[in-house]
Amino acid sequence: MIRDIQGVHNLEQATVLILNSFDGWELEWTGEGYSTCDAMGKTPKGLTCAMEMKFRNKYYETKMLEKKKYDLLMSIDVEVHLYWVGDNRGNYMYWLDDLQMPEETTIRCSSTTLWQSDMKSKQVYMLSEDMAIQKNIY
Repeated sequence: MIRDIQGVHNLEQATVLILNSFDGWELEWTGEGYSTCDAMGKTPKGLTCAMEMKFRNKYYETKMLEKKKYDLLMSIDVEVHLYWVGDNRGNYMYWLDDLQMPEETTIRCSSTTLWQSDMKSKQVYMLSEDMAIQKNIY
């Protein structure tokens, strides 16, 4: 269970280590403090990439991507833009460049991921699991 920002950073760094060690990626963790993405580097095919990661304690059938985070990620000058979601049922990787994005919607949710603070309206995309290019289901 993710309890604090250090727990999130540990999961981001572990994800980078696993992808680099077993799948041939060349990623560097960039998630310390506020950043536009959580990892940058190269895909196994040598394409430059940027990856945003989200870890959830609870499973949701659709994976929420904030429009603001999507726009920031897509503004990075790399060949490939990726969104990685981990929850208590598996991991899902979305290749955003080739993805037909669903219609954006507005939801009310906690203003932060970890702390149930004040509620805020956010513009989001709800991604289905079948839109992911890679899934590791537990």
